[in-house]
Amino acid sequence: MSFVFFSLPDCTRAAEQLKNNPRHKSYLEQVSLRQLEKLFSFLRGYLSGQSLAETMEQIRRETTIDPEEDLNKLDDKELAKRKSIMDELFEKNQKKKDDPNFVYDIEVEFPQDEQLQSCGWDTESADEF
Repeated sequence: MSFVFFSLPDCTRAAEQLKNNPRHKSYLEQVSLRQLEKLFSFLRGYLSGQSLAETMEQIRRETTIDPEEDLNKLDDKELAKRKSIMDELFEKNQKKKDDPNFVYDIEVEFPQDEQLQSCGWDTESADEF
């Protein structure tokens, strides 16, 4: 399998090729695909003449989710990329049983200092449908 990352604009494909290459597989099994993609993004930026700051800013834009972005307007490939980023963030922030600060069945009391605002959807009766 020939592997040339200089000509691949798609860092995801390059990272997948590297990770799945039998020659490198044992070394990279503990490295996430996202980390390899980021590495290839740095290489692509360097090879295209971008400064480190420009490359880091571009990677930040590519790997963060804008909460105001309408995900319904994305094509399947971009949507899958955003979902992958969200899944990774969820896994990173998830509390697991083995974590030292893990507490099972947390109960939280929310302060009632402010008057609660009612929503229009919960004031109508079922008869009106």
